Amino acid sequence: MSDDIKALTTARFNRFAERYVSAGQMGATPELAKLLNLAQPTPTDRVLDIATGGGHTALAFAPHCGQVVATDLARLMLEAARANILSKGAGDTMAFVGCDAESLPFASASFDIVTCRIAPHHFPDPFKFVMEAARVLKPGGRLAIQDQVTPEHERAARYLDSFERLRDPSHVRVSSQLEWRGMYLDAGLTVDHDEQARHRTTLTVWAERQDCTPTVTERLHILLAQAPAAVQTWLRPQAVGTPSATFDHVYILICGTKPAPLVDL
Repeated sequence: MSDDIKALTTARFNRFAERYVSAGQMGATPELAKLLNLAQPTPTDRVLDIATGGGHTALAFAPHCGQVVATDLARLMLEAARANILSKGAGDTMAFVGCDAESLPFASASFDIVTCRIAPHHFPDPFKFVMEAARVLKPGGRLAIQDQVTPEHERAARYLDSFERLRDPSHVRVSSQLEWRGMYLDAGLTVDHDEQARHRTTLTVWAERQDCTPTVTERLHILLAQAPAAVQTWLRPQAVGTPSATFDHVYILICGTKPAPLVDL
């Protein structure tokens, strides 16, 4: 099942790679600026950007650190990210590696910062990803993540997953804020900061990015219109059933640190 999901994710993001390079929601957003501020990169830091997508996070971190290694499971997505970054003249301190977020091909304690934006909801085992991120971090290193987040209400959370999966079948599951805190703590990381952020999404543009058919787009409108009260409160839909329909994507921004080992005196 895990391999099937990863194969589907790879195929879809290879297919739509260029669209994710140009997608405004992935680029220079206030959420990305906030994540950069939380991670606090320094000129000597080595940064690992997991599931880089269009390379926007790697590009944002590059001027502030010594090296950024951008990774992605989808080869064409990684090539599109590389082209995007090189076109901005930022390739001198960059490396690009194709790899699986749940099995990183890097030595333990080899990075100062690990980042990942708007991707873990595609991972079959996000906790395995967090464990791998913690492994490759140096003591004192930071893990900074942005991803979709659900309310703590279980039925509302799974309704949101159904909505997302209808648009993109490679969607797996969105975690709640408490689940993210738990994954950090269970991986031996502190949680230094977590907050929610909202980003307004135009349904038509969002659906077209994944080549949704008119039938699927209509069903997305129906799911929004018929959503339970808890989902309506979470997504704040407007103008549903019209070409101007919008809703909120709600994200978690979470940053934590790998503690230094205790030293016996």
